[in-house]
This record gives sequence, structure tokens and C-alpha cells, in this order.
Amino acid sequence: RRVHGAFSFTKFVSRMGQMKYPMAIGLKKGFKTTKIADCSKKRPSRRRGALSKKTKFVRDLVREVTGFAPYERRCQELLRISKDKRALKFCKKRLGTHIRAKRKREEQQQILQKMRKAAQK
Repeated sequence: RRVHGAFSFTKFVSRMGQMKYPMAIGLKKGFKTTKIADCSKKRPSRRRGALSKKTKFVRDLVREVTGFAPYERRCQELLRISKDKRALKFCKKRLGTHIRAKRKREEQQQILQKMRKAAQK
């Protein structure tokens, strides 16, 4: 074993006694670098999906102007008569996946709660 700079070369010997090929393996192999503290926390992929003020404003404005889709209104009706499971199945049929359906049902429940609070005032 021969140490050369940052590399640690290991000899692979054939039957003839000659080195076949050197390989950089071991603890000190590769280029020396310095670690950046908390680099994974600052990656854009960590921020993806977070709601910004502008996006929230635009979505609320669009919701106010356009109202609800027919399937959303039907989902709200099902939730009003306490058919939570039926509402989930209906949303799943329309949206395609179970997770999206759960999220949509939860969103509709929040909207109904806000409507009830607004009606009480």
C-alpha cells in the first residue's frame, strides 16, 4: 500500500506479480472539500410547496370571483348532512387519488366552518 497525496492506492496483483490497475479507495480518497453548515435546509426543494403571501392572495381572489366547482358544492352538501365517508369517496372518484381526496374534503370542511362562523355573527 502506497499513500500518494490525497489518494490511497491499493495494488491489485495478478498471477504474474504485476499490478493490474490502481484504484483510489479508503478513508482519504477523493478531493478535499469543506462542509457547508445547514446547506440542506436552504435548498429550494425544501421550500417547494410553501404558500407565499402573493399566491394566497391570488388564490383567494380567484375563489371569490369564480366560486366553487359543481363537484365541490356536492361535496359540501354531503358534509352538511354528515356523510363524511361518502364525501371522501365522491372526491376520490373525481380527483383520482386518496390523498388528494382527503385534502379536498378537509378544505371543504374548513370552508363550511368559516361559513357557519360568518352566519353566526
